[in-house]
Amino acid sequence: MSRSQSRTVSFAHQSFLCLRMRLLAAILAMLPAILLPYSVSAQEADAEVLVAEGVFAYDAKRYDEAITLLSKAVALNPHQARAYYYLALCHLARGHTEQALSPLTTLRSLRPYDREVAYQLGTAHFALRNYEKASPLLEEVFEQEPDRENLGFYVGFLRYRQKDYDGAAAALGVNVSADQDVRQLASFYRGLSLGILGLSDQAQAELASAQRVQPNSPITGASVRVQEALAATRRGPETQRLRLQLAVGGYYDDNVAVNPRKSGDQVAEALRSRSTQSPGLVTSARGDYAWYRKGPIESTVTYSYYQTVNTNSGVGRFNIQDHMGAVSGVYRGSIGTMPYEIGGQYSYDYMFLDMTGFLSRHSLTLPATLIPPAISLPVVGRMENLTTILYRYQRKEFYSEPGNNDIRFGPESRDAYNNMVGFLHAFRFRQDAYIVRVGYQHDTEAASGSSFAYSGDRLQLGGQATLPWYDLSLRLDYEVHWRAYNHAQVIFLDDAGQLSQRRDTEQDIFFQIAKPLPRNLTVALQYQGVMNNSNIPVYNYAKNVFTTLITWTY
Repeated sequence: MSRSQSRTVSFAHQSFLCLRMRLLAAILAMLPAILLPYSVSAQEADAEVLVAEGVFAYDAKRYDEAITLLSKAVALNPHQARAYYYLALCHLARGHTEQALSPLTTLRSLRPYDREVAYQLGTAHFALRNYEKASPLLEEVFEQEPDRENLGFYVGFLRYRQKDYDGAAAALGVNVSADQDVRQLASFYRGLSLGILGLSDQAQAELASAQRVQPNSPITGASVRVQEALAATRRGPETQRLRLQLAVGGYYDDNVAVNPRKSGDQVAEALRSRSTQSPGLVTSARGDYAWYRKGPIESTVTYSYYQTVNTNSGVGRFNIQDHMGAVSGVYRGSIGTMPYEIGGQYSYDYMFLDMTGFLSRHSLTLPATLIPPAISLPVVGRMENLTTILYRYQRKEFYSEPGNNDIRFGPESRDAYNNMVGFLHAFRFRQDAYIVRVGYQHDTEAASGSSFAYSGDRLQLGGQATLPWYDLSLRLDYEVHWRAYNHAQVIFLDDAGQLSQRRDTEQDIFFQIAKPLPRNLTVALQYQGVMNNSNIPVYNYAKNVFTTLITWTY
């Protein structure tokens, strides 16, 4: 081959290689455009599969697994609305409302006109007390769908907080709910709204239908005090294993419903329209059996029953029935010549209000009692002493609490753990003919609802005496309980019209005069007075209870 022909072949070969390189570069440049639709489509398909698996896990209540699957789905496809919706439902089902906000907010941007999305986001803000953000969302849904479950209550409550009482009454009046607690709560706030608007007759009717919904729960306080007095009534000899006690009587209560005192607060004035005064009947029974006695150890089982019946039908919803069972044990010994007693008691009581479950309490009480040496004093003579150090743990559960089943009502839940430590010292004169008591307690209430968590201090003063006439005995107790609540209120305003932390000072007075009768009978007259001063007007109240009891003991 000649040199010229060789050059021609080489040039043609180079041109062919160049053409191939250009063609390959063009194909590589076009490849993303060819493969991208397939890649996006594959990711969307994978996301759909993950969502389906996540929904299946959600339905089976495997929320952690569902959250993992749905999070992967939104990572593959950020526009997967169904994944965001179920991701939010999973967080809500686990009680993590704050974590549900992010997927709901994103979903709202993807579906700005979806009523279900607006409702879920609005109720999530409601539960977190972001009321300013919740209001426009829930109002938007209410305008289109006013009969949605519980929506009338949410909107009515928000309007009530904004002092739009006309609008609140209208929304609460059309509330639809399958939950009796929510219906009663709606009636309660509608009654308050109508009362503020001056429609007292309508307000009275609404509040009457919501009697069980209380801004506080001192309605049982007087009954507890009566039971404590009965427990302190004269008993049989310590050697007797079985001890019984039956009591019947009547009373007059001037504030059964715990209406607030007169004030300038519109809500408190609306509550004052409720019927609250009533005579009534009271019965109680108690039995103690020392089932185990050996040496310094003794164990006793106890059962008690208590019932009040208000004869005024307007407050019949506040009839109380309480059942309590307990087991206790003590160990008695001495340190030198100083006797002591160490004990423990577990009790459980269940209280009905109008024959519907209202409150249950688990209580663990650990007392330690020491009897220091007696001393002689001028004029008064010999003085004996009795010192008791006490720890009590109590778990309280209220059954008429909407917050128990719906976290949106959480701040008003009164369910709580209460821890109390304290001491009580008794000065005893003339073989217990005269006794003077002084004590102090500190307690903390770890309530589920932020509105009811507090730290408190209680001062106790009291005394009793056996008079030289007719075997009459007197008892007088005075207590003052200072409570500082941990968080600002979310519903009721203070004296200055602000949502502030609640500060209460509760004073309790109990007086009893008793006379023993033949056949193990005792007749007693009692007075109980409660006065609670609070910077929140709806918690300012006073009540007086006068009781006559006849008690038989065995």
